[in-house]
Amino acid sequence: MVRVLVNGACGRMGQAVVKAVLEDEALTLAAAVDLKGGMDAGTLAGLSPCGVTVTVGLEAAIEAGKPDVMVDFTRPDAVFENALTALQKGVASVIGTTGLSDDQKAALKKCSEEMGTPAFIAPNFAIGAVLMMEMAQQAAKYLPDVEIIELHHDQKLDAPSGTAIQTAEWIRAVRPSHAQGHPEETEKLPGARGAEIDGIRIHSVRLPGYVAHQEVIFGGLGQTLTIRHDSIDRTSFMPGVVLACKKVRALQGLTVGLDKLL
Repeated sequence: MVRVLVNGACGRMGQAVVKAVLEDEALTLAAAVDLKGGMDAGTLAGLSPCGVTVTVGLEAAIEAGKPDVMVDFTRPDAVFENALTALQKGVASVIGTTGLSDDQKAALKKCSEEMGTPAFIAPNFAIGAVLMMEMAQQAAKYLPDVEIIELHHDQKLDAPSGTAIQTAEWIRAVRPSHAQGHPEETEKLPGARGAEIDGIRIHSVRLPGYVAHQEVIFGGLGQTLTIRHDSIDRTSFMPGVVLACKKVRALQGLTVGLDKLL
């Protein structure tokens, strides 16, 4: 049995993770942490009471629950310190919160290696999203002109999404660097052409009703190709989260991307 601490347990993703952990025979819920503490984690997740009360302090929860793995779905401004705390206490980290900077990832890698405790980051835990990114990388070898549109719920704090950034990074690895659009194009409104990674434009949509969606649009002579993935419910992420909880302790250092576990 893998003992799992869920950090951010009261959020929508956190509740889904608690439910997935409680329903998996190979996992057990060791602790649940959230700033909105005080309730039974099972009841919070829509199940029967499980006897694990959501508490506020991460360090105290680690000491009391003795988890093997921490799953973090909190906030971009909190995830770095959360992960450092877990690693320093010998708890493997599965990080779903996006927004970590390159410097923060480097610091987590160093801490993970020094402590001998693995850490895992996934910009997206949906297996279909990983397939979408892999297919986009293959298409970019033949259709190098591409733009990305990512669409998320209006409570997401960071833009562009981690999935969009990783998709662009995978694409840039297989195509020549070049600017897209007319060389003399101008933006009548700043930001109209979106963000840019190596000439790849990324557009972020934030609206109620969405969960997590992404289109990768390729253009060529007389044709377009669109590769799209839609997470219509947060349960789409749970097989990936459960897989990471089971496999993270066999990793070394910092690992990024669900593709590394498939």
